[in-house]
Amino acid sequence: MEVSKKLLNSVPGCVDDALRGLISCSPGLRVLQGHRVVLRADLEGIKGKVALLSGGGSGHEPAHAGYVGPGMLTGAIAGPVFTSPPVGSIVAAIRAVAYAGAAGVLLIVKNYTGDRLNFGLALERARREGVEVEMAVIGDDCAFTSPRKAGRRGICGTVLIHKIAGALAEQGKHLQEIFQIVTEAAARIGTLGVSLSPCSVPGSRPTFQLAVDELEIGLGIHGEAGVRRDKMMSSDQVVKIMIDHMTDPVSQSRVNVKSGDSVILAVNNLGGLSCLELQIVADSAVRCLEGKGLQIERAMLGSFMTALEMSGVSLTIMKSSEELLKLYDYETAAPAWPRVPRIPVTGQTRTFPCVPESTQPKELVPDVKRVQVYRHVLENICKTLLSLEEELNELDRAAGDGDCGSTHTRAAQAIRDWISSGEIPSHSARFLTTLSHVLLEKMGGSSGALYSLFLTAAANPLQNECGPEAWAAAMDAGIEAMKRYGGAEPGDRTMLDSLCAAAYVLQSLRSPNCDVMHTLSLAAQSAAEAAENTKNMTAAAGRASYIGSSSLSLPDPGAVAVAAILKAVWEGLGGK
Repeated sequence: MEVSKKLLNSVPGCVDDALRGLISCSPGLRVLQGHRVVLRADLEGIKGKVALLSGGGSGHEPAHAGYVGPGMLTGAIAGPVFTSPPVGSIVAAIRAVAYAGAAGVLLIVKNYTGDRLNFGLALERARREGVEVEMAVIGDDCAFTSPRKAGRRGICGTVLIHKIAGALAEQGKHLQEIFQIVTEAAARIGTLGVSLSPCSVPGSRPTFQLAVDELEIGLGIHGEAGVRRDKMMSSDQVVKIMIDHMTDPVSQSRVNVKSGDSVILAVNNLGGLSCLELQIVADSAVRCLEGKGLQIERAMLGSFMTALEMSGVSLTIMKSSEELLKLYDYETAAPAWPRVPRIPVTGQTRTFPCVPESTQPKELVPDVKRVQVYRHVLENICKTLLSLEEELNELDRAAGDGDCGSTHTRAAQAIRDWISSGEIPSHSARFLTTLSHVLLEKMGGSSGALYSLFLTAAANPLQNECGPEAWAAAMDAGIEAMKRYGGAEPGDRTMLDSLCAAAYVLQSLRSPNCDVMHTLSLAAQSAAEAAENTKNMTAAAGRASYIGSSSLSLPDPGAVAVAAILKAVWEGLGGK
């Protein structure tokens, strides 16, 4: 298996480059010279207060350096990717905050052997130097129902502890009080992850393998094995499995919640999940938790503790209380902490009522004869479009995705359904407006939008007039709207070529004593010639303009469809 691609300058320097990038874009942060240690720029602000230090291996960004700032961590120590930071850097960070006047130091450490050892050794060395230090080891993983001797792994719940501890420190609480509250808060947190793909350390191969139709539940943030593999399933299904597992009464690693309890929810991107998928998972999680009778006080959605590019998500649930909620809501300037609204999630109205479209009164005395004319014309158009489906699809395959005929068939079917409803208005403007709605809702694609746009604009000149001159003006108005919003012009090899050719001929309708049927015949012929001529044009708009060679040898399918429609209109009005 090949080494995964990464956008780096070098593998050995990737952590230093990443920290420099964070510092460069975060004026409130500084790096400790000679160490991979990020500190608050305003270290003088911690004098007389407890300093909070955390850290671990890199690759979990924005954890932990992104949570450095007033109201959260005082500093973060970064190790190599997925490797605990060296003892010397941890000690250097402790010395830096002690020198700044910190009234004690709390180390917040994820429960991994390397982190416990290195932070623990640094703690002992700092105490020997006279610094008052405590270490809170966080284990929030709910994967194993009977935790092993090493205990529960520390994962995304650690970020919530950063927030709780940061608020306490900012309020001037003493070290032992913060340590006690943090320890109690950590016992109220549970996290479980699911992955669709592995991750890979820079310069290395993926840490594990998953089949294309598999997902893994309960894995660690370094790619450690989970508790089960399953076939791919829906977001709702996998979220239910996760939350049921996290709250299982027989599990020693459960989040101890019951119906009526208040919780804080974190939906965390493990690195490579799309924002679209993450939001779908969030919706599933909110509905699942509320379905269990839980009151979601706060919810956060984003990337909080990742595993490089792993395509997956973790859910963190924290049993809340009034005091913990106040600490969670406390102000922070840490660059990676999201702006979480200080209002409950559960109980909020999540929709606005749609403003109803203004409806025009029904025609008191519809013009039955005119409706019959409209019906006949529409039926002729439908018959024409249905017969052209395969021809238009074939033309479209050369320039697009081969569905132009299918799209126009959907339009024909929708128009036939409309005809059958018996709701065709006789007023010309209402007729075009209603037809535009039918095509917009049922036709689909850019063609549906363009036809709807054309008809909507064409209806305006027909509000008070319906003679030949008004219909010529309607044609012009529709074309101008298509040019304005569609971006095409005559000569760009689009349906506009046929429309504009016909519109030029239809200007004769503005003349007194014009032979309407003869003019319509000439307009349809001109449109057909223009459609045929598009095969000699270079596509400058629409999907055809993006293909490798924009010079095509077949007519544009949209122009052909428009020419056929115009001919069908003429025939539907009695032309032969």
